[in-house]
Amino acid sequence: MAYLSPAPGAPLPSVSLVKRCLEELTAEGYRRVLTSALMPHEQDAFVRVGFEVEEELLLLAHDLRLIPGAPQLATRRAEAEDRSRVLDVDTVSFPPFWQLDESGLDEALSATPRARFRVATDGTGNPVAYAITGRAGRRGYLQRLAVHPDQRRHGVARALVVDGLRWLRRWRADRALVNTQETNVAAATLYRELGFQPEPARLSVLTADLRP
Repeated sequence: MAYLSPAPGAPLPSVSLVKRCLEELTAEGYRRVLTSALMPHEQDAFVRVGFEVEEELLLLAHDLRLIPGAPQLATRRAEAEDRSRVLDVDTVSFPPFWQLDESGLDEALSATPRARFRVATDGTGNPVAYAITGRAGRRGYLQRLAVHPDQRRHGVARALVVDGLRWLRRWRADRALVNTQETNVAAATLYRELGFQPEPARLSVLTADLRP
């Protein structure tokens, strides 16, 4: 499966550009391609060449003016040796379509010019949850949040999100965005409790089959 995303800050891709990308991916042996989460105005060229909606996502925004408190749980910067355990946590936290592998984790970390990668650990120091918060200028993004099922409902997710929001505000960001599946009621509820408000627009992840 290939991943196709418009380049940040670049003009929206044309139909001819998307077609050329699909031809190259097909020649390289890929069987399916999915897009990043796209705003409605970003989807036109993809839809016109045959992409279909795989899943719609809620988009929520936080103005960073009032950041609520969080449990006093210790978090630390993620280290290189944490990556395998972080991916294990990710695997048990999401259905297969949304799980990250090594390249997906790299993509989440490099999606913005600055990123904060934090983990919460158990008594032995092994990560049981992680969050990636990104910053581009004055705009912030909660890129990824995952908590091992055994550690949920103990405030771990709240602590990681609040840590990221405070980091964004320290760097004078004035808005933070997050998206989640419409079916993920627990995540949407957490974000609303922390001050995120739903945006009118819905994001969509699109997919297309590639045939030689």
